[in-house]
Amino acid sequence: MDYPIWDIAMGGGVLMGIVAITHVIVSHFAIGGGLVIAVTETLSVRRNDPEMRDLAKRSSLVLILISTVFGAISGVGIWVVAGLISPAAISALIRNYVWGWAIEWVFFIVEIVAALVYYATWDKISKRAHVMVGWIYFVSAYLSLVIINGIITFLLTPGKWLETGAFWDGFFNPTYYPSLLLRTGIAMLMATAFMLWPAMKASKEARPKLARYLGIWAVIGSLVSYAGYRWWEGALPETVQSLFLGDGALLAGLVDTRWLVMWSITAALLLAILFLIALPKTAKVIPVLLFTIAAFTFFGAYERLREGTRKPFIIHDYMFSNGVLVSEVEALNENGILSKARWAARVPAEDSVAMGRQVFDAQCRSCHTIDGYLSIKELAPEDPDMTYSVLYAMYDQGEMFAELEPGEAVAMGDLNYPFMPPFVGTEEEMEALVDFIASLTAEGGATAEGGI
Repeated sequence: MDYPIWDIAMGGGVLMGIVAITHVIVSHFAIGGGLVIAVTETLSVRRNDPEMRDLAKRSSLVLILISTVFGAISGVGIWVVAGLISPAAISALIRNYVWGWAIEWVFFIVEIVAALVYYATWDKISKRAHVMVGWIYFVSAYLSLVIINGIITFLLTPGKWLETGAFWDGFFNPTYYPSLLLRTGIAMLMATAFMLWPAMKASKEARPKLARYLGIWAVIGSLVSYAGYRWWEGALPETVQSLFLGDGALLAGLVDTRWLVMWSITAALLLAILFLIALPKTAKVIPVLLFTIAAFTFFGAYERLREGTRKPFIIHDYMFSNGVLVSEVEALNENGILSKARWAARVPAEDSVAMGRQVFDAQCRSCHTIDGYLSIKELAPEDPDMTYSVLYAMYDQGEMFAELEPGEAVAMGDLNYPFMPPFVGTEEEMEALVDFIASLTAEGGATAEGGI
């Protein structure tokens, strides 16, 4: 079975990035905020500190409004968008991790109920009971991360699962623990970034104390994030590291993204030390805004780097970004890509351009559009012979993948186009795709120096 293509001008990847990054920022605040708010209220009860208790109370309102409302809605949005742009990948995740998702949803329900109870019972139940509800919220939120982290990291480093197909081999994969440490630190950073704003509403006398208190969380979060990131980077297979590390890095865009990751976490750490801990009286709108931007930039850049290092796969060494399985390459080269695309309309054999459009939709539409993001009009060469040479090189890449044993990784440096899935299909389909691209470039928009 195969799925139809969702034609969106801005590109499915761009839309997914917008929805996913905004969601993970909020969802990690939901986790880190649960920890920091629970600790803050616990300390306020022990110290009889009304200012810290007020900080926890104001922050719980932010948590409810942003996390349980926007977070829940954007979480549904991720499923909808991912299901439309990568249905084969979502189907694979559900088949392999349906019980993991089910467990996570149980924790999520407990998390939402605890959050609502927590906010609704301020000053209505005993302080001890209220603190307990806060800790129930945090534990359930963190356990959601524990489950989801295994599924997310599986996409990049499936590990022994490629050979065994076993649930736990894919779940506890090589980057599971580094990513869990990294995301724990990020959760603290997100909590600080969000909670600094309600802290600014405290009395003038209390603000420096609260800023310094949150600054300690920010420094811890920055250091834990950095340690987790470096551990995550070191745990990646060499074939993945070669994309963005070393003098011969294969993807310049990912090299720049890594640079942004490192500098933004450094900026967040320095801003926290200077304005929140050393000079807490200066923690006003501009310094807090700068810290928030640095923290968000670090997280967003890391997510972009993590997604980029999966190229040309959506499940590394198993499924390409267009939904074609590595194991299918040989059969599809014989039978044609349109034998897999059951949604494709039958067109007369002599209508090469119409057939090429369907081949484009089946193989290229997951990343390229006609006129929008990564427009094939702008990227394709004008000379059809150049297009042929590119497609033949990509076809050879497919042959390399087809020769691999399960669990064996191809050397990305040996590929002419390490960021693109191979061309898969028959000679007739390749000719049709060239004709379709030529019909587009004939309308204008291509350059002779371009490349697919």
